[in-house]
Amino acid sequence: MHILALDTTTRAGSSAVLRDAHVLSVVPGDGTRTHGERLPGELEQALRAAGLAFAAVDLLAVARGPGAFTGLRIGLAAMQGLALTSGRPIVGVSALDAIALAAPPLDAPPECLVGAVMDAGRGELFGALVRVVTTPEQRTITPLSEPLVGPADHVWQAWSAWHQLKIWLCGDGVPRLGEPRPGIAGSWPVPPLAPAVGELARRVLLATPDPDRAGLTPHHLQPLYIRRPDVELARG
Repeated sequence: MHILALDTTTRAGSSAVLRDAHVLSVVPGDGTRTHGERLPGELEQALRAAGLAFAAVDLLAVARGPGAFTGLRIGLAAMQGLALTSGRPIVGVSALDAIALAAPPLDAPPECLVGAVMDAGRGELFGALVRVVTTPEQRTITPLSEPLVGPADHVWQAWSAWHQLKIWLCGDGVPRLGEPRPGIAGSWPVPPLAPAVGELARRVLLATPDPDRAGLTPHHLQPLYIRRPDVELARG
């Protein structure tokens, strides 16, 4: 299975191509330019680096949020357009889940709690708490909380039941949490998310029975905003 994956939830974002669970290419985004200026060029660059034509792609994967409204909508629209014109299945996944899957380094504990946090603007964070288990075969994630948004203290307090087990932090929202806090084990940098987006989408496809794959279409793909976008608040 060849997978074309895209993440536009952060300013830089990334694109990637996978063959099953193996990453063939990764293109980190250029954060000095908007996603509208760079797409679909970065997707084409990822395909060239993998030595593939778009015709060889079996699955489209995209991070559906949370993240900045404009970049998120551009990424979703780009992948929805490709899915619509090609008839390929498309899967949207949480960027917070992708952070939890991608961030733990090779020397991470075999089982750990990961607090994925993204800068949500307005002095707030998007956050999700995830259990990550790494074996020689693969890494699996189990969400322990619903995605939430709020000030750093609100997010951290929502995970208070898990503080005694220690939580590893990752994501561009880590500085807002103001390390050190009791209950923090440390923090990890986050690599480009597109490979993790592709892997999570692959797992969704494999777990979906054939009769239900009719739901993996462009019009079924919904953004994960968590809170109302600024444009809706301004209009209100």
